[in-house]
Amino acid sequence: MKFIRSAVFAATAGAAVLAAGAASAQEPEVAFNIGVTSDYVYRGFSQTSEDPALQGGVDVTLGSFYVGAWASNVEFDDDTDGEIDLYGGYRTEAYGYAFDFGILGYFYPGEPDAADYTYYEFKAAASRAVGPATVGAVVYYSPDMFGVADEEAVYYEANVGFAVSDQWSVSGALGYQTLDVSDDYTTWNIGAGYTIKEGAVLDFRYHDTDIDTPLSDERIVASLKIGF
Repeated sequence: MKFIRSAVFAATAGAAVLAAGAASAQEPEVAFNIGVTSDYVYRGFSQTSEDPALQGGVDVTLGSFYVGAWASNVEFDDDTDGEIDLYGGYRTEAYGYAFDFGILGYFYPGEPDAADYTYYEFKAAASRAVGPATVGAVVYYSPDMFGVADEEAVYYEANVGFAVSDQWSVSGALGYQTLDVSDDYTTWNIGAGYTIKEGAVLDFRYHDTDIDTPLSDERIVASLKIGF
């Protein structure tokens, strides 16, 4: 099953790059990022048992197509060494909206054989500028979600961002995760970002969910991300 997931992602991402190369003679754009966070929170749940995380990634864009990779340390109280995300997709604009369609694969080196952490999702997102704000919505669908309990899962999110000044911005998101075995839940976050200099952003964010567990309780997270 894991081999099939990897093959699906590789075929999709590879097709995107080949199609972009055939459609555009421009050179690919490559961007790197590195960051550190006081707690790696994903859809309301800490992925590091509330400990800090070091993260980094690379993105390659060719015309409207893109592929990328991102990695972080995680802590699941087992032998899992970390998380590696691979993704690819297509971005376009129409009628004043920006659209993003893609596929993401989540891989966990060192995961126990029976854990079944590795999974993939399909993504469809849209956003639009409304005055100084940008509002958006995104849907992720997975036919075989993280872990052994859940299979089909859908995550819905509405988000908004607002530029207060050249250096300050505020943003927030409201998400709803549906699961076929575990309880569905709602998660939300709101925070402020400060641009230290071009490519370097310090973010302070409040996260919470409607599930009462130690890893999904309310928390404030500080993160620094540098792009180059």
